[in-house]
Amino acid sequence: MIADITVTEKSFGPKLLMSGVKFSIDDNEKVGVIGRNGVGKSTLFGILAGTDKDFTGEIIFKRGTVVVATAQEHHDSGDITVLQYVLSGLPEYAELSRIIETYPLTMGDDMKLIDEYTQALMRFDDKGFYQIEEKIERELDNFQLPDVAHRVFSTLSGGQKRLVEVVKVMHSDANLALVDEPTNHMDYIAKAQYVEWMKSAKEAMLVITHDRDVLEQVDRIIELKDGESVSYKGNYNAYLKQNAVSTGTQMNDFEMIEKRIVNLKAKVIDYQRLKEKSRNPGTIQKFKRLEEGSRQELAELQAKEKPTFWIDKESAENLNYKVAAQYDKFKSKNIRMNLKNDESRSKHVLITARDVSLGYDAPLFSGVNIDLREGEALELRGRNGAGKTTLIKALLGDKTATMFDGELSLDPHVRIGIYEQEVLPTYFELPLEAAIERMYLDSKLSISTTKIRNLMSDYLFTEGDGKTPVSRLSGGQKARFQLIKMLANNPQLLVLDEPTNHLDLPSVEELETALAKYSGAVLYVSHDGFFRQAMGGEVLQIGA
Repeated sequence: MIADITVTEKSFGPKLLMSGVKFSIDDNEKVGVIGRNGVGKSTLFGILAGTDKDFTGEIIFKRGTVVVATAQEHHDSGDITVLQYVLSGLPEYAELSRIIETYPLTMGDDMKLIDEYTQALMRFDDKGFYQIEEKIERELDNFQLPDVAHRVFSTLSGGQKRLVEVVKVMHSDANLALVDEPTNHMDYIAKAQYVEWMKSAKEAMLVITHDRDVLEQVDRIIELKDGESVSYKGNYNAYLKQNAVSTGTQMNDFEMIEKRIVNLKAKVIDYQRLKEKSRNPGTIQKFKRLEEGSRQELAELQAKEKPTFWIDKESAENLNYKVAAQYDKFKSKNIRMNLKNDESRSKHVLITARDVSLGYDAPLFSGVNIDLREGEALELRGRNGAGKTTLIKALLGDKTATMFDGELSLDPHVRIGIYEQEVLPTYFELPLEAAIERMYLDSKLSISTTKIRNLMSDYLFTEGDGKTPVSRLSGGQKARFQLIKMLANNPQLLVLDEPTNHLDLPSVEELETALAKYSGAVLYVSHDGFFRQAMGGEVLQIGA
């Protein structure tokens, strides 16, 4: 065992976030951490990384364990370069470099210093540090960050910084790597390289992710749920099967509690009546004790919060009649997406491209042909920077790129819903309620207080969330806001840019289910293998 984690209490003000998180990590074990948006995954990450010490519990690492974590914030990076930033995260590198660079100037004939210098040279070589800069630059290039090694780290975008964090972890040679959402900004080739590294890495690893391609490769999954942690041995597929069984048992237990509550309420009334009718002091005391005992047990049971019940769609379809009825009764609330599926719509062409070549100073791609009709799906596939976003922007009327050749047209009457990864600055500092209102008004759509309240309920926002600035919402909450924005105008064409990023597993499944029934056209970019399989459609390769 390399780490033993116990969190008995973690709160934010009056809100208790965790009360029974307990699990361990074995040497070389790859552990995935999942949970609904807002359950505390990033908070747990901060506790394990040592940046959050305001909790009750104990985090024990095996003696000598070197822990490295992807940083969640980058406030004090100063003017260091990307290469310096990555090197600063390598255990021993800085100290060994200091000895090698400074000792020859000062050690003279001091045998103790000469021995330390010699040992440092040997250790530096053993760790492969003489070639490390070249390796890091090569890895940055693999993740499509060429020529950034000597750029100032603070000038990088948020997505680029996340990729650099992954490169830092990959070269840290640590015993335990803590990695938060590593694949959110990777294209499909970079993600495949990351997954291969993760599978072969000797480090133990704890990865917070809802990327099912990554979860398919872990040894164990820890789910944060109802303030506690539940451990499932095996990968994502194994988790789904175990979760269906355990959820069935939990629902049965909860149903028994509900029946016991009904029974106790009746007993309290009966004991109270019998006590009032009795004339014998001993009998009165007997029924009083029974009434008080029943009231106490009733209060304890009523104080228990309803557990979170979720079973994936495929497993739910295979439940027996009794368990299926329980699940229909008790299942956790999920987002409700109102996608129109009017099959009477005509299948007319919405997007046409003929031998299109687009770019800026030079073409990014050429020879692109599209014939997308209602009811069809088209995946744009290509590396980051190949021109997928450029093509989408050109389709939507952006004239920034140069059309070097071909013809590109979009039905001028089609209603379009766009899912973007980044929230527009227009809405960023507005409270969520005001942002929803502004977004509807900007699109010349009617909106009311009741409709805003209903939308917030459909997408799992609380009344308190409505007063929170969009900038302070979690990644998952921002993603749900983007879904509201995408569907506001009852679109006939959906343009999706990595829609599964930041969404938790039940929300991803709801999105896939809604899209499967959708009768409009879908143009999408996704590096989620499960999502691509669910969506299907033709694949248009952009670039090499």
